Amino acid sequence: MGNRPDELRALLDSVAKQDGDPVEVVVVGNGSPVPDVPEGVRTMELPENLGIPGGRNVGTEAFGPGGRDVDILLFLDDDGLLAHHDTAELCRTAFAADPRLGIVSFRIADPETGETQRRHVPRLRAADPMRSSRVTTFLGGANAVRTRVFAEVGGLPDAFFYAHEETDLAWRALDAGWMIDYRSDMVLYHPTTAPSRHAVYHRMVARNRVWLARRNLPALLVPVYLGVWLLLTLLRRPSRSALQAWFGGFREGWATACGPRRPMKWRTVWRLTRLGRPPVI
Repeated sequence: MGNRPDELRALLDSVAKQDGDPVEVVVVGNGSPVPDVPEGVRTMELPENLGIPGGRNVGTEAFGPGGRDVDILLFLDDDGLLAHHDTAELCRTAFAADPRLGIVSFRIADPETGETQRRHVPRLRAADPMRSSRVTTFLGGANAVRTRVFAEVGGLPDAFFYAHEETDLAWRALDAGWMIDYRSDMVLYHPTTAPSRHAVYHRMVARNRVWLARRNLPALLVPVYLGVWLLLTLLRRPSRSALQAWFGGFREGWATACGPRRPMKWRTVWRLTRLGRPPVI
């Protein structure tokens, strides 16, 4: 968003220090000017904020349609930085060793404490963030994607703007036979924050949850999935204003177009279940 120039420079420096072949970098100004960047870093300035998935899709196209000019794309938040110099090499090795690996989700750790929030471990059993595993989704601001995934299933859903766009892509990738890994040894330092700091958080989380289900789940699972999340939301006892925003987004999710519907196969439902997260929660 152009308002963290020091953090962006630190991130770019950490990418430049990666072992192995240099990493080609594109910085997308999502409706804002791009601050000064090191020589060799490409920039793209969009006239308006397209949201997180829209901005990342534009960045992908900078490497050819669907990113096809490269094999792997890293997506990194501008206020994070790579903790170690071997992350790019670990990515290359992981994708080369497993031809069905489509996406890698990095571990996000606070730079001061080294701790990882439970919400940053993309599985239900999140007590041990140091355990790497197969997972069913990934973290949008710290990941690597094989560009063949985009070629097969398409990019992130632009209309989501913020929230759940990663799970939408993850479910489509899994349905196409790709796998997703959470790797605790690939670390992005990022300050500990609360997602609810965003003014649109509660509305878009609810709206996009409905869109996610309508787009991707077999019809029988749509009410189950949304019913579970409605119950969980109520059990968390949000504030009155937050709950009003949530229900407004929930209604919006049903009243507005969600994009093309491509329900996942039942064998994908079983695969998600075996991976520890059936698509009802």
